Amino acid sequence: MKKQHIGIIVLMILLVDQALKLYIKTTFHLHDSVQVLGSWFQLYFVENPGMAYGWKFGGEWGKVALTVFRIIAVIFGTWYIGKIIRDKRHKGFIICATLIYAGAIGNLIDSCFYGMIFDKGMIYDAAMGDYRTYNGLATFSSDGYSSFLHGNVVDMLHFPLIQGHFPNWFPIWGGEDFEFFRPIFNIADASISVGIITIFLYQKRFFPETARSTNGTVETKATVDDQSQVS
Repeated sequence: MKKQHIGIIVLMILLVDQALKLYIKTTFHLHDSVQVLGSWFQLYFVENPGMAYGWKFGGEWGKVALTVFRIIAVIFGTWYIGKIIRDKRHKGFIICATLIYAGAIGNLIDSCFYGMIFDKGMIYDAAMGDYRTYNGLATFSSDGYSSFLHGNVVDMLHFPLIQGHFPNWFPIWGGEDFEFFRPIFNIADASISVGIITIFLYQKRFFPETARSTNGTVETKATVDDQSQVS
């Protein structure tokens, strides 16, 4: 697989990811939602200061640490994809690694720059120990809501496929509402997830040498004859 093909895949994912994020950020109020395909697929605008699917990682310092980790991961990913191309690894594995790589870049762009180019965004409040929401539509501005590395990732894809209510006798969550699938994510998150899940499902095809070793198959050049079997 050629590097040009990898570049095209990465570019396409980034264009779709960033175009949708910019559209949502500038036309939706925070927590606005629009049904796309009935009630089971919605565009629901949230900002995520943490990891994928809304998971948070500490406060303000945790966010900076996470963004730095993303930068390191992207640098490593650039080297690693070049290596597996040179090593002529399985085409499917290279594509999956590229999906993960592109998704990491997509969210890194938000974390690094969105706080600098938009006038509104969620800001960490030390007194509250959490991020404060904001009102109104965000617009492009040279006076950003935050600084470099402190931007929030824009999420919008919501698939509440099943909604219901736990019966009172149900352990731990009795009497509470439940929803599947609750997390709200973006194209970059989806790209990362598809890459990881596909590698897991097709690991025997992507890594045949490891599969043979795990199954106890060992290749040897030793000559097998009657004398060697007796000894």
